Amino acid sequence: MNTLNRKVAKLVCSGALMLCSLVALAATEIDTGRGVIVGVETDYGVKYLGIPYAEPPVGERRWQPPSLLDLPDDLVATKVASGCPQASSSFGQSSLSEDCLYLNVFQPKRKRFAGLGRRHKLPVMVWIHGGAFTYGESHSYSPERLVEQGVVVVTINYRLGALGFMAHPAMSAEGGGASGNYGLMDQRAALQWVQRHISRFGGDPNNVTLFGESAGGLSVHAQLASPLAEGLFQRAIIQSGAYALSPPTLSQWEYLGLGLAAAMGCPDQSLSCLRSLPVEQVLAHQDPGPLGWLPIVDGRVLPQTMSAALSTGQFNRVPVMQGTTRDEYSLFVALNNDFLGTPVTAENYLSAIAGSGIPVEAVPAVAAYYPLVNYPTPGQALSALGTDFLFACNGLSSIQRLSEYVTTYAYEFNDPQAPTSLPPVSFPYGAYHSSEIQYLMGTGGNPQGVGLDPAQRALSDEMVRYWTSFAKYGSPNLSGAPLWIRYGANYHLTQSLQPGGAEVINDFADVHQCGLWSALLGS
Repeated sequence: MNTLNRKVAKLVCSGALMLCSLVALAATEIDTGRGVIVGVETDYGVKYLGIPYAEPPVGERRWQPPSLLDLPDDLVATKVASGCPQASSSFGQSSLSEDCLYLNVFQPKRKRFAGLGRRHKLPVMVWIHGGAFTYGESHSYSPERLVEQGVVVVTINYRLGALGFMAHPAMSAEGGGASGNYGLMDQRAALQWVQRHISRFGGDPNNVTLFGESAGGLSVHAQLASPLAEGLFQRAIIQSGAYALSPPTLSQWEYLGLGLAAAMGCPDQSLSCLRSLPVEQVLAHQDPGPLGWLPIVDGRVLPQTMSAALSTGQFNRVPVMQGTTRDEYSLFVALNNDFLGTPVTAENYLSAIAGSGIPVEAVPAVAAYYPLVNYPTPGQALSALGTDFLFACNGLSSIQRLSEYVTTYAYEFNDPQAPTSLPPVSFPYGAYHSSEIQYLMGTGGNPQGVGLDPAQRALSDEMVRYWTSFAKYGSPNLSGAPLWIRYGANYHLTQSLQPGGAEVINDFADVHQCGLWSALLGS
């Protein structure tokens, strides 16, 4: 059958005498064992959209661990599914559908992918989207450039906001002493689905890289720290995801849940009332306060903080690539100040520092280390401060701890002219939070690379090769891009990803004043 380079054959048997015949399946079809999943042919391969991986968490399944699904008998997987319930934002579309536990599989072109041995299977990359555990959706990302390098990419939805991370005493009682972290459980269920089924899509379940940005990066940290995720992935890439490695406790989140339940319209605090609430009512009253939604130390999914797990080596030990962007906090200065009509000025600088989460008593000392005279604009001063405090130094601390136990690669994305569709503000955005994603994948419906000049496209090519080489081999150094030296106790080196070619830098801690933050806040 000489067309098997573009088609696979399914063996169909019937009758008492087991009469069998070969039925040709198109290159866009996957044999489920009982039927077929039909995808969409693309220039780079085939994409299978909107595949359910767990039962819809509705009714009595709301605020319950996910119930994993098998492959459907038949599915026309040509349309994306709804994101999980959320308000409209720059991170995702408005959704009221709790039937949202779906994933998408992107498969590269290849001549052979079905019925072959493991050595012919392709590496798998599973993407966890960001959005402060409140916003975001899997289908905002188009990983075609990664797929073209010979990896299978899976993008997933997971429960968000109160529906994904609220804890409550009644939920804990029903759940055997733990509640919250339902979104993390969804992520684990998606990884379990990958273990069971990705080989049918040409992927190797024994070579899975978990990667994500912002809340997605913190999720990767959480899965590293969760004993329940052991063996579900073999590598990890963390993008801007070390901002809250010591999350709240179950008791703190249960206390919060009591107040939220009353605000949502359930003063009796009963599960029956909570599960009967309209989604709109949950969303309208789900604001958890200044911390935002986070994973918690529930004693089950997370027995300890991510920080403690990294410090003691009690985590899932896989090679890790981790980094931040040079100007992470500029996006948040824009969102929290300029977009609200209150740009940072000399007059409100101290209050703006306090608004970034710095303890009030530490504000004068911090301001002295980030004096306005050192920066072109007050917005850039606050951006540098917030970048160092929340992202850069926490990320470096995580890298240092990881490197004591596993192979670790550190990076900083540093393109000061990274394209943005955001409106102009009182300062340049620089290499803002999430700006690196567009160099790796298409975002928001735009193909990867839109708006990049030739030097930025070259940087994009380097990054795609680094990410996919790490997924294939556990090292970014088999890609043809500039040498990337691993981070270690005797060589504190970071790869600066910048136009004109990546460079090794050794002054990351000094530039971001990490000694100050370690001494001041113990971070």
